[in-house]
Amino acid sequence: MEQKELSVLDRAICLAVQVHAGMERKKDGVPYILHPMEATVIASTITAAPEVLAAMMLHDTVEDAGVTVEEIRAACGERVAALVRSETEDKYRERPAGETWMQRKTEALEELKKAGDPGVRIMFLADKLANMRSFFRLFRKDGPAIWNGFNEKDPQKQEWYYRAVSELTKDLSGTDAWQEYTRLVDAVFGGEKDV
Repeated sequence: MEQKELSVLDRAICLAVQVHAGMERKKDGVPYILHPMEATVIASTITAAPEVLAAMMLHDTVEDAGVTVEEIRAACGERVAALVRSETEDKYRERPAGETWMQRKTEALEELKKAGDPGVRIMFLADKLANMRSFFRLFRKDGPAIWNGFNEKDPQKQEWYYRAVSELTKDLSGTDAWQEYTRLVDAVFGGEKDV
């Protein structure tokens, strides 16, 4: 069989699977790789751009798996690296995560506001929708106690952040993803267990 050259999305999938191997999501214990896969499927309902989908697969690799932006650039090109960088928070690892949460989220929202590449908004929406789906499942099971397991335990601050993402991605309001996201934000922060 002839060996084909891997596409940018194929390379990103291989890299994400490799670097997230053995990792689990901290809230529900599922294999970590399922989150970038879910977020990538969500993004694919909005765009078919291979670079955006590749960046979505790699969006947590810098924060959570020790990959550098330069390694992503070498593997997948400049646009993918730039998209991943725009979705990557400075974790301020020298300080407790709960202490830096507001600063990190404010900086993330500023990055989203100034983004010139529409792929950034697609990525933010897809990532946060995947998170909100998980939050909704946890909320249905545990109610408001879900926030006790987060770095920021104040649900009003969590709501501020997730509603700000909704507002800053409003240009995607015609998509099923944005509409599902806003319904889930309303449900989780409005105390509704049925959507």
